[in-house]
Amino acid sequence: MSAALGDDQLLLWPASQVRSGAVPAEHRGPLNEILDWSEEFLVTSNPALGRTGPVCPYTAPSLRKDLYYLGVAVDDGGGLDMPAVIAQLRTWHARLTAELSEADRELVALLVVLPHLDHTDSTELDELQRKAKDEFVAEGLMIGQFHPVCPEPGLWSRTFRPLRSPIPLLAVRQLLVFDLPFLESEPHLERYLTRFADTIPARMRNQIVARMTNNNHLDVA
Repeated sequence: MSAALGDDQLLLWPASQVRSGAVPAEHRGPLNEILDWSEEFLVTSNPALGRTGPVCPYTAPSLRKDLYYLGVAVDDGGGLDMPAVIAQLRTWHARLTAELSEADRELVALLVVLPHLDHTDSTELDELQRKAKDEFVAEGLMIGQFHPVCPEPGLWSRTFRPLRSPIPLLAVRQLLVFDLPFLESEPHLERYLTRFADTIPARMRNQIVARMTNNNHLDVA
């Protein structure tokens, strides 16, 4: 049995340890289910996706380099404190990426499975992600929610649902230059521009100009 990473109410294992069964028996079911989903859904193409390539182009290299971590939120007897669990995700991402190259930092992914949440209604998970997102983006991170009934469509197809997973979960990774469509607020845009000003692709620059122009029109109105 391998010792888990984490503190207090968050435990994490690299995917290789999950696959080998080196996690406590009480956590193997949901962790293996999400790892199977990652290896069968995220890394493959889908005819409904609206573009070529895998659903998530970063999952396969992350798994290959064993930078893909799966975790559980644990009630230590005092009740599960989800804001504390989410804060620990930020802390552990920083620790796990501290000694890595920039290329490898982009591949580090932390997924915490939340089987205790309602599988038929994503409202609670959506609210957790919404409340956390500002702080994550401010630190150069993205936090996303996946849920069996997540209604969010894909970027390339309005009928495809890439954020549907068999178990509710939150996923954390580094903010990337291609994340612009997922950044809603002006503080998010400011953080994005600060981080990527010299490397923004032309099509992303066009999106930023269009967005700022629309905002100016709204201000004038």
